[in-house]
Amino acid sequence: MQADEVSVLILAPHGRDGTVAAAILGELGIKATICPGLEALVAELDGSACAVITEEALLSADRRELAEWIKVQPPWSDFPFILLTQRGGSPVEHLTDLLGNVTVLERPFHPAVLVNAVRSAMRARQRQREVEAHLKERQQAHERQALLIRELHHRVKNTLATVQGLLGATARSTHSVDEFYQSFADRIVSLANTHNLLTEDYWQTAPLVEMLRNELAHYDDGAQRRISLDGPSVELSADLAVPIGMAVHELTTNAAKHGALSVPGGQIAVAWTVQDVEAGRRLAIDWVERGGPRVEPPRRKGFGSTLLHRVLTHQCHATISIAYDPDGLSCHMDIPLVEERLVPEY
Repeated sequence: MQADEVSVLILAPHGRDGTVAAAILGELGIKATICPGLEALVAELDGSACAVITEEALLSADRRELAEWIKVQPPWSDFPFILLTQRGGSPVEHLTDLLGNVTVLERPFHPAVLVNAVRSAMRARQRQREVEAHLKERQQAHERQALLIRELHHRVKNTLATVQGLLGATARSTHSVDEFYQSFADRIVSLANTHNLLTEDYWQTAPLVEMLRNELAHYDDGAQRRISLDGPSVELSADLAVPIGMAVHELTTNAAKHGALSVPGGQIAVAWTVQDVEAGRRLAIDWVERGGPRVEPPRRKGFGSTLLHRVLTHQCHATISIAYDPDGLSCHMDIPLVEERLVPEY
């Protein structure tokens, strides 16, 4: 708070004290505002550095509004007043008690005495403003910390529910301990990769293209002919990133075992678009496999298709369609891009 950015209030309705004080301060570049009455002064106190008031101005005015303002000051504030009294007399005690943080000057005052008192009051007010800024910063940090703790509690709860669902579903869809171990470990790694993307952004969003690269990049050849990713930049909230990341992992695992990634010449193309519709933004993802073994509809529903249909439909409110074309599996996902706090379902 610079001297030329704030105002010193002056209340001296009787005589020339107000004019003289304003002129003295003005010569030194200290902005001064002469108030016509106590009510006008109280109205300006919040944005001022200090106030110079004559004793008779307070004695002749209704001081209740001023007393209330002083009483309800925030904890960091102790507004500085300068009280001008008559020479040789003692200041009225109940006035100094009312003002609290008060410097008493006898009139007639020397210009240097007034200037020193005002500058001291302005420095004190500046320190108080610095304390205010520090307290606000601490409060904001406390609020951010509380928010992060609540967010962490929510995420841990959702993650544990996700792991529990993965455990049960993997157990139901595997036929040996080794198969269970490998499938479950792969799914946990995929979940961890999505969490890594989220925590890099303080658990805010995860880029869709990075989620796809985490799953598919190591299947590509050096010329990037097996894997094609095409779409705009899309940041997924945590409530969408986790189930979508799991869905991508299941599609990749299925392609590696039975589809386009199970043979050297197979290819996968993933394209996505974002559209603004009346109900909000929607993300459309198309997964298309070509060049793999001939595709036949599955005889039983595995965990991957269960996750795609059940989790994405219920948790993300998505529309899912899977086509078992003989030339290669294709999957279309239409997902509303809304930030909701949802508990995983399996």
